[in-house]
Amino acid sequence: MPAHILVAGGGIGGLATALALAGSGHRADVFEQAAAFGDIGAGVQLGPNVTRRLSQLGLENSLARVAAQPEALVVRSAGSGAEIGRLALGAAMRQRYGAPYLCIHRADLHGLLLDAVRARGTGALVTGAQIERVELSDELVCVSSSDARAWEGEAVVGADGLWSVVRRRLDAASAGQPPRITGHTAWRALARQDALPPALRRGGVEVWLGPQLHAVAYPVRAGEWLNVVVIAESAPAGNAHDWDQASSLAALQAAAGRTGASLQALLEAMPGWRAWSLSDRPPLVSAAEMAHERLALVGDAAHPMVPYLAQGAGMAIEDAVALSEALGEGGSDAVPAAFARYAAARWQRNAQVQAKARRNGQIFHASGPVRLGRDLAMRALGERLLDQPWLYGG
Repeated sequence: MPAHILVAGGGIGGLATALALAGSGHRADVFEQAAAFGDIGAGVQLGPNVTRRLSQLGLENSLARVAAQPEALVVRSAGSGAEIGRLALGAAMRQRYGAPYLCIHRADLHGLLLDAVRARGTGALVTGAQIERVELSDELVCVSSSDARAWEGEAVVGADGLWSVVRRRLDAASAGQPPRITGHTAWRALARQDALPPALRRGGVEVWLGPQLHAVAYPVRAGEWLNVVVIAESAPAGNAHDWDQASSLAALQAAAGRTGASLQALLEAMPGWRAWSLSDRPPLVSAAEMAHERLALVGDAAHPMVPYLAQGAGMAIEDAVALSEALGEGGSDAVPAAFARYAAARWQRNAQVQAKARRNGQIFHASGPVRLGRDLAMRALGERLLDQPWLYGG
C-alpha cells in the first residue's frame, strides 16, 4: 500500500516533494499557511543539478517555455565595471552536465510545480493551515493547525522554511535553536527589459563584486524581464522575521555605498526595490538534523543557507527527489528506514553547499589584499574557478 504523507509547507520544496512522492504512487497532502497557494520574491538560478531533477519530475518542456537560458556568466568589478572572469553557460553547460543552466522567476517555478501537483490529483491541497503542532507515534503522525483543525497520516515532511515548526520535533540537539541572523540584507527589483535603455538590458548572468557587497542581474520570464539583486552587509531596521519589506534606492545606496557608474545606472533604472534580511543555520553535522523515524525535513527547514551559491531552491528540489527515491513504492512500514536512508544520503551534500555558500560570501565581499588576490586569480583561471563540477554534476 502507498504511504500517506503530510507535507507542511506549500512553497517550492513542499510542492516538489509532493510531486515526487505522487510520481511513486504515494498520497501527499500539502498544507499551506497562506490563504492561497503562491510565491513571492524574484529570480532563481537553476544549475544543471537542479534542472536535471526537474526533468525527472516531468517539467522539462514547461521550464523551457518560461525560463531564460543565459549564454554566459560574467563577473565584474562593482567599482570600475571591468570584467574579472567569465563562465560559458548555454550549450557548454548542456554538453558538460547533460542539463541546462536556467534563470526563472520564483512565481513561475512555483506555478509549474503547483499545476503538476494538481494534475496528479493524488493528494489534498489545503490552504489557510498554519501548522503549530506535530504529534508522532510508532505508526501514525498527526498535525494540527492554529484554527483547531487536525489531519492524520503515516509520515510528515517539514517543508515549512526557515522558522520551521516541524523541525522542533526532530531528535537532534539543534532542533530548537533559532536561525542565525547574518547581518546581510538583500535588495531586489524586477523590470521589463523593453522598459530599460538598451545598454542596461541583459541576456546573461552578470555579477558585480565590491567590498562588503555584490550585485547580480539576469533575465527571467523567457528573457522578457530583468531580475536584479544587491546584497550588502547591512541589516535594515525591523523584525528579522519580516521576509520582504518595501525599500528605496536611497536606502540601498546608503547601505551599499556608491558603486561604479555602470552599476549605478542599472540600480537607478530599476523600479520598486524591496529588501529582506538574510538568515541561515550552521552547516549540518549529522543525518539526525534531517530525519527521525516518521519525520523528515526538506529545504530551508533543514538547511537554510545564504544565497552566495544560488542553491537554496536547488537543494530543496534535490531533497524532494531524493526523499521519493529513498521511499520508492514502500508503504507505511518502510517509512522510518526510508527516511533514515534519505537523511544519510543528503546531509553531507547539503552541509557542503551551506559551507561553500558562506565561504563564497567572504570571497565576494572581500576588500584589501584578499580582493586583489581574488581578482588576479579569477582573471588568470576564469572558468576553472567559476565552474562547479562537484555541484552541477552531483
